[in-house]
Amino acid sequence: MEAEHIVRSYDEELRDLNDMIARMGGLTESQIARAIEALVNRNPDLAETVVADDERVDDLNYEIDEKATVLIALRQPMGLDLRNIVSALKIAADLERIADYASNIARRSLALSEVAPVRPVHAIPRMSRQVQQMIKEVLDAYVERNVDKAMAVWASDREVDDMYTSLFRELLTYMMEDPRSITPCTHLLFIAKHIERIGDHVTNIAEIIHYLVEGTRMRRTRPRGSTADHEVGSDAK
Repeated sequence: MEAEHIVRSYDEELRDLNDMIARMGGLTESQIARAIEALVNRNPDLAETVVADDERVDDLNYEIDEKATVLIALRQPMGLDLRNIVSALKIAADLERIADYASNIARRSLALSEVAPVRPVHAIPRMSRQVQQMIKEVLDAYVERNVDKAMAVWASDREVDDMYTSLFRELLTYMMEDPRSITPCTHLLFIAKHIERIGDHVTNIAEIIHYLVEGTRMRRTRPRGSTADHEVGSDAK
């Protein structure tokens, strides 16, 4: 009976860890949506809220680290259980970085709310909707342990890269046509790059799911559009 209780308790702890990842993913997805809403509606109050709420994601990431560390120390997991815990740690790190990008988008939207609006901002929500859908689907794949669904998300990142390339070119054209737009368009370039990087972190998560379920790392070349010649720097947190 005692052994059965220990096994049941261990299973519950693993489920709790999975639930924490799902909760962190939902919070991260909400951060992105609100950051883009703040940008489109030129809402500095909402942007400030997104920046402040980044700490909630950081706290949850810390809790996941703590729980995973305790599980490894006390349970000494092997095989699938060990992959489960290690994968949760890796996914939490990717989600935490995605939330950082959402916070950076919100900060850029604060600066944009103080200048005249520019037309290319309309393309940003479309990119954002794509990565938000990717996050939702990759989290579903994680909960369901569905490798096929994870690989479909992995492949869809090319669309985000292509949207980034198109927007990059549009913004450069706009800046050349109207030098007054250089400052706001530069902010939009950074925002677009943040969204593109979010897509990359989602593909990381898809690859982790493959490792979790199959026990092997992926060996396929990561899908990428033509972004190599369209790089901008990244914001520090």
